[in-house]
Amino acid sequence: MLSTTLRTRWVTFVGSFVALSLGVALIAVMGLALASSLDAPGRGPERFAVAPVIVKGQDTLEVPAPIGDRTQKLAQPRAVPDDAVAKLRDLGTVVEDRSFAVRSEGGPADLVGHPWSTAAFAPYQLDAGRAPEAADEVVVSGDWARPGTRVRTDGGTVRVVGTVAGLGFENAVFYTDTRAAELSPRSLQLVVDADAAAVREAVRGSEGVQVLTGDARRYADADPDRDSEALTAMNAMFGTAGGVTGFVSVFVVASTFAFAVAQRRREFGLLRTAGATPGQIRRMVVSEALAVGVLASAAGCVLGSYGAPVLAEWAVNESLAPRWFTIGDYTWPYHMAFWTGLFVALCGVLAASWRAGRTGPTEALREASVDTRPMTWGRWLFGAALLITAAVTLALALVTNPGDLLQRKTYVSRPMLLITAVALLAPVLVRPLARLIAWLPAQLPGAGGMLVRENAAAGVRRTAAVAAPVLVTVALAGSLLGATATLNEAKATEVREQTAADFVVTPAGDAGFDEATLKRLQAVSGAEVSASSSSAVYVLEDGMALIRSDARAVEPEPLAATARLPLTAGKVSDLDDDSIIVNEEWEKHAVGERVDVWLGDGTRKSLKIAAVMTIGTGNNGVYVTPRNAPAAPVDRVDVRLADGADTATVAAGLSQAVRVSGGEVLTRDAWVRATYPETNRTTRMGFFLVLGIALLYTGISLANTMVMATSDRVRELAVLRLAGATRWQVLRMVGAEALMVVMVGGLLGALVAGLNLLGMWSALGLLSVWTSIEIPWATLAAAMGTCAVLAVISAVAPAGLALRRRAVELAGTPE
Repeated sequence: MLSTTLRTRWVTFVGSFVALSLGVALIAVMGLALASSLDAPGRGPERFAVAPVIVKGQDTLEVPAPIGDRTQKLAQPRAVPDDAVAKLRDLGTVVEDRSFAVRSEGGPADLVGHPWSTAAFAPYQLDAGRAPEAADEVVVSGDWARPGTRVRTDGGTVRVVGTVAGLGFENAVFYTDTRAAELSPRSLQLVVDADAAAVREAVRGSEGVQVLTGDARRYADADPDRDSEALTAMNAMFGTAGGVTGFVSVFVVASTFAFAVAQRRREFGLLRTAGATPGQIRRMVVSEALAVGVLASAAGCVLGSYGAPVLAEWAVNESLAPRWFTIGDYTWPYHMAFWTGLFVALCGVLAASWRAGRTGPTEALREASVDTRPMTWGRWLFGAALLITAAVTLALALVTNPGDLLQRKTYVSRPMLLITAVALLAPVLVRPLARLIAWLPAQLPGAGGMLVRENAAAGVRRTAAVAAPVLVTVALAGSLLGATATLNEAKATEVREQTAADFVVTPAGDAGFDEATLKRLQAVSGAEVSASSSSAVYVLEDGMALIRSDARAVEPEPLAATARLPLTAGKVSDLDDDSIIVNEEWEKHAVGERVDVWLGDGTRKSLKIAAVMTIGTGNNGVYVTPRNAPAAPVDRVDVRLADGADTATVAAGLSQAVRVSGGEVLTRDAWVRATYPETNRTTRMGFFLVLGIALLYTGISLANTMVMATSDRVRELAVLRLAGATRWQVLRMVGAEALMVVMVGGLLGALVAGLNLLGMWSALGLLSVWTSIEIPWATLAAAMGTCAVLAVISAVAPAGLALRRRAVELAGTPE
């Protein structure tokens, strides 16, 4: 029986096989990638590979808590104390290290400057030219410039006098030690040529000072944790992609297998007429699914073993993974993918098999393919339950913690629940949507439009099954990209509304503005200047978690003139050296209360709350005075025009004031555009990976399901030919039906995306941020267009092949 069914229903079984094998392959690929990103290989020092001993100032805040010490990186690391440096100089040669960003015309975007005296510790060796001797001379790594080249940088025009071979971990620019000290006045770490034990004894008693030797010297590199951070980002990316891929795979496979069983209603009726019991039919359906499931899952694992290295290579090429990242030798992802595929295949036919077993003998006598009861009680129950759950969880989140809806893990996972609910209830929505979409074509002369409408409305199961992949693709694209775009626009709206300045001046380098430049800016006639610095404060909440809050250090009077803070209590003018402005997210946020905080350099202090801001999108940090942000360089100057001041004159004066040190003068609108928040690159690429996989897989599944559906309508198409329709009329009707089904899926997907974005918009409103809902129309149109092309080709091609036979022969073809 099984072999006979496989021969006669080969299109159906091939379609199920393709859907399942691809789904298993995707799960295996993501599992292998995730497993390979769990551990990083050991890493040694890079810039200081041959340095004897490194002494580093305090760069970590450590606070004791009942559950153990809590730590955070300091916003303003401390330099090695002067008395300790003096003791170290008595032990041997001391070289001060400095690192600072360098912006240039024509050079790499990630240039970093160092003193030439530190080059020997990597070691860098000259391969052309000589060492720098004057302030305008540099040595560069790599081959982007040769000796004699003049390069414009944010620190002035320099001449390349030598080159060193790049070592792979940075693009370096080496200045003389004197010039490097001018560009980066603070030195946070030293290289000491002395015995390590003597060095430790010399710095004993200096708070937070670290002595690094051996492999620990890597902590003196610019980004010692970059590999582990990259792996964490990859874990998040592959975890998100794996979760979404698993959901899409399970969703499409279950839908495909259930549709494959529903197609065979008349076949089951004939078997019942011949005396088959319901149990025999159920066992036959399950055994078929088991056979296809085992073969397809095995094939999917093989495909996954070839696909995973391709994904790893792509991640490395896109700089999303370290250069060493490859797929490891793991077996558990194959087991997970295989058994998940087999389980989903069996679950996909389980409910359908019960319906198949209840098929009565009279079903074999039915000529109409009208779905009289497309929704079972189970489907009603689960669909309604999921829809209610989605609504209740959204309402609870809006009432209790609307900020949670802005978190990536939330707006990535929340659409899945709603997609499943709408897909289960799709048969209820398909008929009215199909009639609505086809209403106008049905009014046109001829029977084509009417047939398209009635065929789609009558074959509800078929329409819902074909529309399911489109629903998933459109819902995911709209929800994920729309959520990030809406959140970015909300953040930009916050910045725009909170900035009352007419101009914003930013420095050219990381060192900030020096005192001379600040005095020139403050001396510009007609300008009210507010200089501020980036810093941070830390607070121990509930005695358990050490929380970092970004801070801006600014004088209260200029702040009040150039900013419109979203205050709920207090006044900006009450800010002083003994107080702080916080937001409502803080555990203590009542005006007048005192909070114990640690400043950006680790100093502990008790401050009084002067004012409280709304939470907003999470970017409303805290405000302190410059005295509470020690060593934080001024990295932004807001300028407001005085009454009667001329805009052009003030702009020219500001530009002249920063001409020597370098800087950029922007109008408020230009500055908002320049600092418009963008989604983290890893997150963005992760979303494109998810959507690319979803579009690829659902596209193939759409084509697959459409071929299955069209091949099952051979007799129906033959009847149309016998009724007088030409071959091209039938093909046009089939193509129009495919387009309409894609539109049904697209509308259902847009409904899901719209509901998800509406929830985020409501959360933003409750957080006092009113912005527009951003819908990725171009992406949705591209996804819909791709699905439409695939659907039409997959429907018309098998129909065209079938119609090459005589209509009388097709009408007698058994189903």
